[in-house]
Amino acid sequence: MTSSRRTELGLALYRFRKIFYSLAAFSCVINILGLAPALYMLQVYDRVLTSTNETTLLMLTILVVGLFLLSALLELARSQVLIRVGNRFDMILNQRIFTASFERNLRRSGGNPAQAVQDLTNLRQFLAGNALIAFFDAPWTPVYIAVTFMVHPLLGLITLGGSITLIVLACITNAITQKPLAEANQASISAAAFANNHLRNAEVIEAMGMLPGLRARWFGQHSRVLALQTQASDRNARISTISRFVRITLQSIVLGVGALLVIDGSITAGMMIVCSILMGKALGPVEQAIGAWRQMLNTRQAYARLDEILKEAPQRGDTLSLPAPQGHIRLENVFAGAPGGQSAIIKGLSFDIPAGDAVGVIGPSAAGKSTLARVLVGIWPSRAGTVRLDGADVYLWNKDELGPHVGYLPQDIELFEGSIAENIARFGAMNDEQVIEAAQRAGVHDMILHLPQGYDTRLGTDGASLSGGQKQRIALARAMYGNPALLVLDEPNSNLDESGEAALVQAIADMKRRGSTVVLITHRMNVLNAMDKLLVMRDGALAMYGPRGDVLDALHPKQIKTATQAEQGRSPGADPDGQYQITAPLHAIRANRT
Repeated sequence: MTSSRRTELGLALYRFRKIFYSLAAFSCVINILGLAPALYMLQVYDRVLTSTNETTLLMLTILVVGLFLLSALLELARSQVLIRVGNRFDMILNQRIFTASFERNLRRSGGNPAQAVQDLTNLRQFLAGNALIAFFDAPWTPVYIAVTFMVHPLLGLITLGGSITLIVLACITNAITQKPLAEANQASISAAAFANNHLRNAEVIEAMGMLPGLRARWFGQHSRVLALQTQASDRNARISTISRFVRITLQSIVLGVGALLVIDGSITAGMMIVCSILMGKALGPVEQAIGAWRQMLNTRQAYARLDEILKEAPQRGDTLSLPAPQGHIRLENVFAGAPGGQSAIIKGLSFDIPAGDAVGVIGPSAAGKSTLARVLVGIWPSRAGTVRLDGADVYLWNKDELGPHVGYLPQDIELFEGSIAENIARFGAMNDEQVIEAAQRAGVHDMILHLPQGYDTRLGTDGASLSGGQKQRIALARAMYGNPALLVLDEPNSNLDESGEAALVQAIADMKRRGSTVVLITHRMNVLNAMDKLLVMRDGALAMYGPRGDVLDALHPKQIKTATQAEQGRSPGADPDGQYQITAPLHAIRANRT
């Protein structure tokens, strides 16, 4: 296979080929030295015992101890090199796999993003473990068999038959354990993902008594894992037991047959002992491979999963750096939906937002507003059409370069384990002045100062120590950090009280003064007073877009009244059928789409 046809994972292993060749040479010397015990026994039985020469025994013992020491040092060096190969292999791929796992999770929510990291650990441990050493030693089995044939053909045939028997047992092990182990691993991954995704919502589970039902569902998955693993382990254990029985029996048979040959005068007693030792050396790697078969199968499956995830998420190549965006948004007949979904959520959207405009997006539930937010910041790709930021396809823009110029506040707030300051600074290089400025502009500075350690207050997973309103305001500060050119806010006031909402309006006004483009999705009409334009969505399509006053005038008065009631704490405005009432045709709205 040429290097151009190798996968990324295969190329990473290919980089170590010279080291593997060197380790094969080490194994060659180690296995040649492995003949030393047999030769020592041969000399002791056939020379020392017959000559009763103590000097010969002493010199032979000193020589064989030296050879044993050399062999031990070579084995130590081989093991240490393999450990470092595993570590180096991990260092080459860990960041790449982390990124690929992140991108897959971005496209396929609900999985277990950490599985790829666990698979890399599995691969590293295999490279540094005894299973790989068995593969280095296995090619020497024919050498030991050949030496046994040189002693006597009958003993060679017994050793050859034992080796073939163990190889057949290894093939049977693969055939009968591969399927249940693969199914067990897949079921284990699914069960772990189920537990990880559901138990995070511990408060809801506890409050509504959902634990027994969820626990029963997880237990069903976990029981299937145990059943499949037990099935595979039982089969492997039976084969391992048979292989040990075959090896021990054959070694005794070799001694018995050897004794008959000694009595017959065909070989010496030393040769008999040598053949017994050689059989153990010949069968050892095969038996070791059978014992490590489960690990090898798990490693092969881990390799396949990593190979797949790296193919699905190609490495982000170096792209031409584009100028910092100004915030001009243009949608050109965009169709988009959740990755992996069958139907489009937004359908044929086309509109233009000049840089520096503030646009409010309204519409009933399931109108596609959150999907629009995701395509605007380049999280989800469009299935047709293009979302352009300053003329460039926002999805293809290098996210590492674009990120600092985009502020995004999703509907589901996610804060990360670390300090509040680190969360606001997006875990990048810390700029204390910009962190405090962002917090002040988001109206959250004073609240942070009242926390136990201020900006250095550590947050648990998902900011569990904060209230919903506190998390939302800190996330708003994070979105505003660094004065982004584009600010997309999806229901930023869903958890805010009156003072928090006032701070949000001030923050939006501040971003407008600084020239940022603001897109705000909301059901609460009072926040829309800070908007220049309104965009109304229905069933994934654009129903109305234009200056705020014109769009509000075109909406049914009943709708405006209901929205006003929503501002006073009642349910957000919607008619009984959940649709906005539009009384003016689209062409009657004086929309600026230039």
